[in-house]
Amino acid sequence: MKFKIKVGLHIKPNNKGKATEEVGIRLRVSWAGLRCDIRSGYVIAPAKWDDANSCVRLGNKNSHGETAGAINRGVMAVASTIEEVLTRFELDNKRPPSVAEFKEAFDLAAGRAKPEEKKPEEKPLGFFAVYDLFTGEMGVTNNWTHATYTKFKSLKAHLKKYNRRLTLEGFDKNTFAGFVTHLQTKEGQLNTTVAKNVAFVRWFLRWAAANDYYSGLAHVQYRPRFKGLDCKEVIYLEWEELHHFLNFDFSGFNNSFEIVRDAFCFCCFTGLRYSDAAKLRKSDVYREAVPPYISVVTKKTSKRLHIELNKYALAILDKYVNIPLPDDAAMPVLSNQRMNSNLHEAAEAAGLDAPVRIVSFCGSQRTEAVVPKHEVLTTHAGRRTFIVNAFRLGIPAPVIMQWTGHADYKAMKPYIKIVDALKAENMERFNSFDVNRTKSEEGKK
Repeated sequence: MKFKIKVGLHIKPNNKGKATEEVGIRLRVSWAGLRCDIRSGYVIAPAKWDDANSCVRLGNKNSHGETAGAINRGVMAVASTIEEVLTRFELDNKRPPSVAEFKEAFDLAAGRAKPEEKKPEEKPLGFFAVYDLFTGEMGVTNNWTHATYTKFKSLKAHLKKYNRRLTLEGFDKNTFAGFVTHLQTKEGQLNTTVAKNVAFVRWFLRWAAANDYYSGLAHVQYRPRFKGLDCKEVIYLEWEELHHFLNFDFSGFNNSFEIVRDAFCFCCFTGLRYSDAAKLRKSDVYREAVPPYISVVTKKTSKRLHIELNKYALAILDKYVNIPLPDDAAMPVLSNQRMNSNLHEAAEAAGLDAPVRIVSFCGSQRTEAVVPKHEVLTTHAGRRTFIVNAFRLGIPAPVIMQWTGHADYKAMKPYIKIVDALKAENMERFNSFDVNRTKSEEGKK
């Protein structure tokens, strides 16, 4: 490999013509169509430089007291190092170096840089340590509620029960499939629950991959199909059932039944979740407005909702307007566990026993049961009752979503299906309409 070294002064444009101001001496190296400038480490005034012989004129010194002889010998030593680096690189690699490779090799040879010490490889974080980082970061970023933290804590317990020695390096689609089988066979989880846990694990793996903790593709490759995800029964009260429950006389029954009924029916007439009804304050109710409304910031999504009050919801609040309650609550509300327990009993006392068919799947195994409605009635059924009946009244979906705080139409689909089915049943009545009977009735008139 041919190369050329040219020694000269590194004169910047603003130094031109200044013969007494010192400048650096550089070595310009050219090889294989490449070029690189190397600093010699010496300076000299242009007036003391012999351009024809590329050296400092004898008898001169620079401002550091270095003589011409010392400077010239130092420059030649740098040139010798350059030659050695280029020759050695070509012998070792059978090719010329790039500019970056040459500069790195020269700096090492000239003692201008120290060889990088190999650091001991850090042991990668374990599966569950990374999982904790994920829940910590996502919990803060997305402002998780206590309930969401509980879900991911439960998922971690299931993962540990499946395999306490899980590693991210070994987590592939077969591992993922094994975990799903564990949830179905060992934990007895229904497909609806398993599907949610699969989505949570996939979210974790996506995060781990994005943060360089995971290099696998299980979150992309494993896409299981679960039976029965759309067969979950939406439990709600028909309009007639709702009014029957609202007006039922609980005299002689458990004292808490009326309180439970009122809180539940309030959710049926406003679309509030139980958690938001429980923290509703008298100051959140604007009775003097036209129409009256409540303004709440939801616990689950932190959205502020402006919900107009119909006469039924307002009448429930009016029952407690002059009754002092803890924390200025708008109405008395029991804890969620007690609420659900008493709701089952209150609904049974009121005769809400319409048969409900419950179909569920665990893997491919189908389970079916018919139970009275009061057995499966929960606080969340109040919100579902509001949505179904709002659709049946012909209220547009965007308006309902403003009251409920839903962000997209996906959550509305189960309710729309119910209303569409009811429309089809009502339309079927035309097919059984007796024309001859109608004519005879008109003739009698």
